[in-house]
Amino acid sequence: MQLLTDRFGRVHDYIRISVTDRCNLRCVYCMPDEGMTFLPHEQVLSKDEIIDFMKIMVGFGIKKVRITGGEPLLRTDIVDIIAGISTIPEIEDIAVTTNAMYLVKKAEALKAAGLTRVNISLDSLHEDRFKTITRGGKLQKVLDGIAKAEEVGFFPIKLNVVLIKGQNDDEILDFLQFTKDKDINIRFIEYMPIGHAGDGWKKQYLSLQTIFDACDEAGLSYQPVDSIRGNGPSENYRLEGAKGTFGLIHPVSSHFCASCNRLRLTADGYIKACLYWDEEMNIRPFINDPEKLMALVQKSIDNKPESHEMAIALQDEMQSHKPTTRRMSQIGG
Repeated sequence: MQLLTDRFGRVHDYIRISVTDRCNLRCVYCMPDEGMTFLPHEQVLSKDEIIDFMKIMVGFGIKKVRITGGEPLLRTDIVDIIAGISTIPEIEDIAVTTNAMYLVKKAEALKAAGLTRVNISLDSLHEDRFKTITRGGKLQKVLDGIAKAEEVGFFPIKLNVVLIKGQNDDEILDFLQFTKDKDINIRFIEYMPIGHAGDGWKKQYLSLQTIFDACDEAGLSYQPVDSIRGNGPSENYRLEGAKGTFGLIHPVSSHFCASCNRLRLTADGYIKACLYWDEEMNIRPFINDPEKLMALVQKSIDNKPESHEMAIALQDEMQSHKPTTRRMSQIGG
C-alpha cells in the first residue's frame, strides 16, 4: 500500500471531513457575529461524494475519520454519512465534533450507524457566559448531550474548552473539578489565529501554562497519563483521585507539527494539508477518477510546510507562507 507521506516523513492516516460550513451558534473564536456568507447547498459535498472519497482514501492508508462542521449534526443525512463510512472495512475509528445542541436527539441513531466517539464544545460552565461566548447557545443542552453520550456508550467523551483570556480563564478549576467524578477528558485548547485579519486574537490568547499555574496555586496534584484513545495531539494528565483526565492542546506555544498525521477536507471539496496555511486544492471534480484524485492529494501533502508558524505570528515575525483567510467554521477545525 502506498502511504500518504510528506517530504518530512510524516505519514497521514487521519482525515477531518467538514460536512457543512453552517452552524446554529456563532462562537467568538470560530466565526464573526455577522457578515458570514454560507455555501449554497449545491456546493456542499453530498453524502455519496463523501463516501466515495473515503473508499478511495482508505486504499492509501487513511483509517481514522473525524466529521466536523460548522455543526455536523445540522446535516439531515448525517446518520447516513456515518453509516456509509462505517461500512468501509479499513476504517478503524469515526468521531464527530459537535456543539451538542442536537446530540440528545441524534445520539442513539449515530451510535447505531457506527459512530465511535464524540468531542463536545464546552467553553463555559456558567449559563450567561456560555451564551455570550457561543452567541446564543444553551448550556443545559450541552450538559444533556454529555449525559446522553455517556448513556449510549460513546467513549472516550472529550470536552473541548478554548481558553479565552478575560472570558473563561477564571473557570479553569471548575473544569478540572468536572473530571473528579466523570470519566471524561477535558481538553484545554489555545486560541488560534485561524482566518483572523489583524492582531486582535492576541488579546484573547493565553498559553496553556496557565492550567499548570492554576493547579499549583490551588495545591492540586496531577500526573501525566498514557494517551487517551483518539487521534489528537493532546498531552494528558489526571488530578490525584480523579476519575477523568484533562488534556492540553497548545498549537501556538508548543506546536505539534512534527507528528502531524492529518488532512482536512472542506465542505466544498478542498483538501488542506495544513489548517493554518491558505493552500488548498479542489478534489471534487476527481472523486470518480481515483488516479487523478490521489495525485492531487499527494501534491497537497508534498507542499505541506514543516510548521504552521503560529508562534511566529504571535511574535509579529515574518512568516514563510500565507495564512488562510477562511474562518474555522469554513475549514472544519
